[in-house]
Amino acid sequence: MKFTVLAIGKIKEKWMRQGIDEYLKRLTPMAKVEIIAPDEEKMPDHPSPALKEKVMEKEGEKILKYLKDDDFLVLLDLKGKPVTSEGLADIIQKRMVAGTSHFFFMIGGPYGNGENIRKRANLKISISALTFTHQMARLILAEQLYRAMKIIRHEPYHL
Repeated sequence: MKFTVLAIGKIKEKWMRQGIDEYLKRLTPMAKVEIIAPDEEKMPDHPSPALKEKVMEKEGEKILKYLKDDDFLVLLDLKGKPVTSEGLADIIQKRMVAGTSHFFFMIGGPYGNGENIRKRANLKISISALTFTHQMARLILAEQLYRAMKIIRHEPYHL
């Protein structure tokens, strides 16, 4: 089992990096984890909608080069299907039974995801009805992947 998190931008806050590292450390005995985080594209103050879309498309291109045609990509997207922790575990488990052993999870940059990534995604999920920074989404995803694996293994989740 392997999870690859494709996320635009670096984590700037030390406490957030520590939180992500803690969950990845806990997850590692159950699955291999890789984080690929290309830099954000430069964006001027007050960009036009067209420029925002162009930037999101460029960031999407950076991510698409890491994917093969048959890779299973889960996109974290505000417009995605809302899922619970148990629902995420169920998605992963069903895909594992179907033969998927490598899952890719994509988190867009500060402006979201371009249409190129939305079209490529096999599944679009929302981690919450609340809006989080793209950096916070990475922390939440790390925790939820750990929780999902604990659920799949019928193990208690304690912090």
